[in-house]
Amino acid sequence: MDILYLLIPLSAVLVLAIVAVFGWAVHSGQFDDLEDEGARVLQAHDETDELDRGQGRNPG
Repeated sequence: MDILYLLIPLSAVLVLAIVAVFGWAVHSGQFDDLEDEGARVLQAHDETDELDRGQGRNPG
């Protein structure tokens, strides 16, 4: 029973910390425009492939 005096405030602090981190992420724009970020990763990969092809891969 005595452990509840420790676990209840500890869990409340943990929940507040999680809410604070989530609020910071939303406020700083981490969740803005999720679709374009996924497309940007693929486009960056395609540009890297094109650069690799143009740098001495075909010494003709």
